[in-house]
Amino acid sequence: MPASSAKHDTLDLSSLSPAESLGKAVSQAIDPFGATTSLLNAQMAWLMHPQELARAVSALSGDLFALQAHVARRAMGIASDDVIQPHADDARFADPVWTDSASWDIVKEWYLAFTHRLQDMAFETPGLSDKERRRAAFWFRKWLNAVAPTNFFWSNPAAIERCVATQGESLRQGWANLQRDIAAKNIQMVEPDAFVVGKDLATTPGKVIFRNRLVELIHYAPTTDKVRAMPIVIVTPWINKFYILDLNAKKSLVKYLTGQGFSVFITSWKNPDETMRDVRFDDYLLEGVNEVVRVAGEFCRQPQVHLVGYCIGGTLVSTYMAWANKRFTADQMPVAHWTLFTTLTDFSHPGDIDVFIDESCVAALEEKMAKTGYLDGNDMMTSFRLLRSNSLIWSYWVHSYLLGESLPPFDVLFWNCDSTRMPQAMHSYYLREMYLNNNLIKRDRLSIAGEPIDLDRIVQPLYAVTAEDDHIAPWKQCYRIRKYVNVKAPVRFVLSTSGHILGIVNPPVNPPKRAYWIAEPERNEHWEHWLERADRKPGTWWDDWTAWLHQRTGDEVEAYPASNRKFPALADAPGTYVLEK
Repeated sequence: MPASSAKHDTLDLSSLSPAESLGKAVSQAIDPFGATTSLLNAQMAWLMHPQELARAVSALSGDLFALQAHVARRAMGIASDDVIQPHADDARFADPVWTDSASWDIVKEWYLAFTHRLQDMAFETPGLSDKERRRAAFWFRKWLNAVAPTNFFWSNPAAIERCVATQGESLRQGWANLQRDIAAKNIQMVEPDAFVVGKDLATTPGKVIFRNRLVELIHYAPTTDKVRAMPIVIVTPWINKFYILDLNAKKSLVKYLTGQGFSVFITSWKNPDETMRDVRFDDYLLEGVNEVVRVAGEFCRQPQVHLVGYCIGGTLVSTYMAWANKRFTADQMPVAHWTLFTTLTDFSHPGDIDVFIDESCVAALEEKMAKTGYLDGNDMMTSFRLLRSNSLIWSYWVHSYLLGESLPPFDVLFWNCDSTRMPQAMHSYYLREMYLNNNLIKRDRLSIAGEPIDLDRIVQPLYAVTAEDDHIAPWKQCYRIRKYVNVKAPVRFVLSTSGHILGIVNPPVNPPKRAYWIAEPERNEHWEHWLERADRKPGTWWDDWTAWLHQRTGDEVEAYPASNRKFPALADAPGTYVLEK
């Protein structure tokens, strides 16, 4: 059991409000991840503030009176606008029957009336901290999502209609789908054999030219006669597998880059097991980033590379850049400039995932990891699915079990389900030092691989990409990297439409499907001011990024082969680590 579990066993209530104290005392033993705690906190807080409760109940009563009038009009066949409208991103009631049928419209409206008011009450709970209010609202929302009428056969008109139309076949198939998922111990989003990595996905030709206990480095075969002299090295997240950037020929970022005349290297991380429980964040920096930068530079006989980091890979790259600027002299610095994709460096407001991050939650995870030596990938995937439960859980519940539909063969979902594990020591350090203590932005607070870390030491030009609807790395928080890197470091900042994945996996299409905002922020410029003056452009930021890279990655030279005598091919792309389960 980790040392931190001793703190977890002793509950300190001295700094909490009365409602928080009572909620934690009652629920800690049965709910280490905080759902019951948060709901009890909110309920007790409302009971301790009767005047605020009376006002909230009065507001709900106003909605109910308006709803009763709406019900009466619909019952008499009189046209009536909905009292409560679903949120724009709520697809549960998109079927016209929820509006056209008076009966189903009334069911929908009653559900929405209570849902919206209860969520508002959770956000407005008196006597709780902002974080506790957000946590309470999150778990209220999860419960309300679970009891939506669309999730039950007899209150889902589309499911009833499909059952009648198929003479019960949809229910039979739904039962078979349920048995399939019970056996898999998961509500599946895609069939596990829908794709084959290396055949359907991750098909861009290349060679593994380096391998150690943590990482394989893939160099992609050139597709142009000439390439820019300076290589591009992409450090992918080890939370999932690397091929999100090489899904297929149309969506592959690495294929696009090779087609633009760049020499591209990418990391494929080892899927750790119990023998790697003691692998640290330092090891990922030294044996991971530092080694692949060295190998790519030596392979191309170039003193510097362009370094790219995505998500947690970007957090590691940011740490590495601060480390390298301390470790190397200016003329020895192996990175000329760098790029971040949807990367947090300031974890003070990390988005919805904040509901899972506090001392008790981290201690509970540490106790679990101590038993196995790692955090199972399914645990991580479940947390991310909870963040968007309607689209990532209940939508599949409805379509698989109530409608009896087959799972769609969607490549992004297949990649999302191809989860990886986290080494115990690394993941505990990452959760505590980054999320809990937010030490990466604090000057010299962290010492990694023998060097104190200060982001202000970073002077190399940065191209930072974020996504408008990113719930894992909120763009306004990612924007704060401009505040922490050195004032001498030029920063080009991009805000893409879409989310954490599709904001990055964003190939050019005609006509354009997405857009992006772009401008170069000043060091202490607020994001609102930056957004007001940023240019909004249709299409993908890929075009702007490659133009930016072409200006900085040297002259054109004869294309480097996929492997050479000094770095012979150890395997064909996509390598061996990506295939590990």
